[in-house]
Amino acid sequence: MILSVINQKGGVGKTTLAISLAAAFAIRKLRVLLVDADPQGSALDWVAVRGENAPFAAVGIPKPILHLELPKLAKDYDLMVIDGPPRIYEVARSAVMASDAVLIPVLPSQFDVWAAEETVKLLEQCATYKQSLKAAFVINRKIANTAIGRDVTKALKQYPLPVLTASVCQRVAFAESARGRTVLEIDPDSSASKEIQALAKEVQKLTA
Repeated sequence: MILSVINQKGGVGKTTLAISLAAAFAIRKLRVLLVDADPQGSALDWVAVRGENAPFAAVGIPKPILHLELPKLAKDYDLMVIDGPPRIYEVARSAVMASDAVLIPVLPSQFDVWAAEETVKLLEQCATYKQSLKAAFVINRKIANTAIGRDVTKALKQYPLPVLTASVCQRVAFAESARGRTVLEIDPDSSASKEIQALAKEVQKLTA
């Protein structure tokens, strides 16, 4: 399976989610490849900080050839997670065309809800050629017990895509994970870890 974490808007936490999900699936004994498709290379930077004992393999392909290259690697992995780029349409389109499922992280703000339209249109264009493509929104950096945190799901109903029940809150643990350890390793029993595990479980249902 190939899963993309895509949003044409930057700053929505794609890399943190991609790394965390890759780790969550690796813990489940799956052979996981993290594909950094962002020229900024943040996911590969995380792997470099981590060192040789990363829980998953990683490769950088920030080029519009993902849909051609990744099928060649499929036999070696159970799951590939693509950390998609912002504002690079051709690379993002190639990532979507390579994928079986797409997650669209959205921050709990009206501006981010409006900005999601560009990514939704990209998915609709790709679905013309890939009718089996599955996609869903995931609320990221949600601030608990706030009106916008509750209302963002309702606001996203303007788009023809589901919103996953599992959401990820804004937590210090995710910022700390940039040092090379995932939230699952920092504290497996933490709220952050439980949110990622719940998200991974729901992603599996989405792609089943």
